[in-house]
Amino acid sequence: MLKKNPGIKDLIKECHRVAESKGWWDDLRNDGELIALMHSELSEALEAMRNHGGQDALAEELADCCIRIFDYCGSRKIDLQKALFKKIEYNKTRPYRHGKKF
Repeated sequence: MLKKNPGIKDLIKECHRVAESKGWWDDLRNDGELIALMHSELSEALEAMRNHGGQDALAEELADCCIRIFDYCGSRKIDLQKALFKKIEYNKTRPYRHGKKF
């Protein structure tokens, strides 16, 4: 059960707990397969946009991607919260568009 204002670490724990309870971790899972499943959720988000599914459909697919990422991080003990905060601070120091056109 999630607390009222969960942090990223709480969401990771909960997503992984739910996935485990539904049998998704009864056997070892391949990292490549798990990354591909994250990618598939982003592809579904793109399809929701192409099919004019609206913001709710898009948000649902993006949420699915986050759930897969959080579940993966929970299974591999990855401190995503720490990495996110570190990356956000680093990005603040980068130059405008850091030399990229797109």
